[in-house]
Amino acid sequence: MGKVGNCQIGVSVHAASDTASCPLSWRLFLPAAWDGPESAARREACRFPDTEYHRPKWQLVLDMLDELDGIGLRPAALVADTGYGANADFRHGLEDRGLAYVLQVKGEMTAHGEDAEPHQPAYGGLGPRPLPRYRTRPVSLRDHVLAAGRRAGRTLTWRKGSKAAMSSHFVLLRVRLAGRRPKPAADGTIPLTWLVAQWPEGETEPVRYWISNLPADIPAKDLVRLAKNR
Repeated sequence: MGKVGNCQIGVSVHAASDTASCPLSWRLFLPAAWDGPESAARREACRFPDTEYHRPKWQLVLDMLDELDGIGLRPAALVADTGYGANADFRHGLEDRGLAYVLQVKGEMTAHGEDAEPHQPAYGGLGPRPLPRYRTRPVSLRDHVLAAGRRAGRTLTWRKGSKAAMSSHFVLLRVRLAGRRPKPAADGTIPLTWLVAQWPEGETEPVRYWISNLPADIPAKDLVRLAKNR
């Protein structure tokens, strides 16, 4: 920032529709620098209890979702920005809870194509059997969309604005996310994921990307509407 910023960072979960949102739960994000013994005086001055300590923002969200689930509030689909979409631990946490998501991501995230299949290395007879793995090299989401081309997409409207319908051009693909911690099935197959890329007219490449584990038969307009709900 170029200066000292005195602020509080809140992590929140909201119920949202096309026209309104309502906060359901909040957590105060405590930076890691507040955990050490050198911050004891600062913690005391701010009256922080000993039970409060630094936790990643994505973990705070999972904690809130568990708490809300305990009182019957379970999202039909969770939407979040790139700070959460890029985090494999967060995505796995949602999948372990059986939650659907539409998460914004950066085009640099890598994935295998829809038709990629894992290869089973031969067993040499010693030690544990080798796990199946993909031989093809994953490429960025951006490259997947550029390879498909803008003509592979369509113009979709996600809601009616105050003056006119809000629409843009989108390319929708099915990919298998790679990265550092993919979560393959027992046969080594990485599940298919929706890749949504917004590619407006006049742009040389997409301007926004989302990934989603929603079903393969979801209508494209519904998928885009959820992505834009963020």
